[in-house]
Amino acid sequence: MENRTALITGAAKRIGKEIVLHLAKNSWNLAIHYNSSKEDAMALRDYLKAIYPKQVFKVFCCDLSCNPESLISEVEKEFGHIDLLINNASVYSLSSIKKTSLDLLSEQMNINFRAPFILMRDYANLCKEGLIVNFLDTRITKFVSDYAAYSLSKVALAHLTQMGALEFGPNIRVNGIAPGSIIAPLGEDSSYLEIKAANTPMKVTGGMQAILKSMDYIIDNNNLTGQILYCDGGEQLI
Repeated sequence: MENRTALITGAAKRIGKEIVLHLAKNSWNLAIHYNSSKEDAMALRDYLKAIYPKQVFKVFCCDLSCNPESLISEVEKEFGHIDLLINNASVYSLSSIKKTSLDLLSEQMNINFRAPFILMRDYANLCKEGLIVNFLDTRITKFVSDYAAYSLSKVALAHLTQMGALEFGPNIRVNGIAPGSIIAPLGEDSSYLEIKAANTPMKVTGGMQAILKSMDYIIDNNNLTGQILYCDGGEQLI
């Protein structure tokens, strides 16, 4: 049986990197997308090649804020088929509605919504069958405006996830994962996550394992589409 191929956007660091390592461990060939993190992406590729010599790992540079229209076709040309598209890349900035500039709004929408829209469209047109997983955020259930543009971009992506599931079925499944606080923001230590978790029903930080288990569940359940799995310790209920 041939190894399956996955394309992960924003794959060189943080959650994206953890997803790459997990899928590589489970015998996937991987298209590792990056924008500005070239050294990290190359190092990750070389590390995986050394450990899993029978699998294929390639890096692809693309600025998702400008023109992501070539990415799916480039990856498909290299691998032949993409079995799994994971829209993980995102940017987030602290800014209320009143303080959000047009440039900030455009940045958040372009990377967090417009790029996944284009990649989903191209995936459906070129690959014909497979699976799409969109990374969302537990904020999609809330009306707090501290990250206004970011939150709205993820709300739009959540709606697109279910819209895509309806249009692309039965050959392409589309699902979403909505994490809570998984990795501390830059400049914060582990206490940041502990404080956030203390205000959730579960009272503990879920960590990456909750994300990866949810992803495995989506991959393995062939009758699951249009669903959003909240990996947030119940934070969406607050």
